Amino acid sequence: MNLLDQPLGDLASTIPGATRVFHDYGLDFCCGGHVSLRAAATVKELDADAIAARLHALTAAGQPAGRDWAAAPAGELIDHILSRYHDVHREQLPELLRLAERVEQVHGAKPECPRGLAAHLLVMLENMESHMQKEEQVLFPLLAAGRGAMAFGPISVMRMEHDQHGEALERLAELTNNLTLPPEACNTWTALYTGLRTLREDLMEHIHLENNILFANASAPAHA
Repeated sequence: MNLLDQPLGDLASTIPGATRVFHDYGLDFCCGGHVSLRAAATVKELDADAIAARLHALTAAGQPAGRDWAAAPAGELIDHILSRYHDVHREQLPELLRLAERVEQVHGAKPECPRGLAAHLLVMLENMESHMQKEEQVLFPLLAAGRGAMAFGPISVMRMEHDQHGEALERLAELTNNLTLPPEACNTWTALYTGLRTLREDLMEHIHLENNILFANASAPAHA
């Protein structure tokens, strides 16, 4: 099976464990899910064949698939997104903001300090809350009711905002030297970067489920 020319989003949707491989290599399978494995690896100067080999190993090993969200009814996937991601983000971001403020207050004079991170997280929190409310109040009720044909406009807006979330993650990486802790990092600093890493992975999985499964299914002719 040729995996090199398949989009990252499709691979993430069909191969259990693929998202972990993509996280390991820093490949964007959510907002950049339309890009092929070959093209994405080329941009990052990675060995595409080695990545494909890891993906083939997952399929050969028959790794447990868990829930096949690609085949799930829209209502069930939406419930999962709400409980696993919307609720979790609302817990994650305020605590990460508190930790970032503390790190900047205590370590602001150090060159490694992620100055500006707290302000960035505040913007992320506000933007994500607005985004999630629009999904919960407008888009998700349409999709749960099987009215995907009426949701083209809202889906387009949500995809655009997902791209903005992806840009916010890139800025987060810039501010933190890609979440690299200095040797003298205190417990608060360590907890902050650990939480940011979890947020990044959660948000990428979240966007992947919406862009590459929920929205894609709603836009397919059979679901119109």
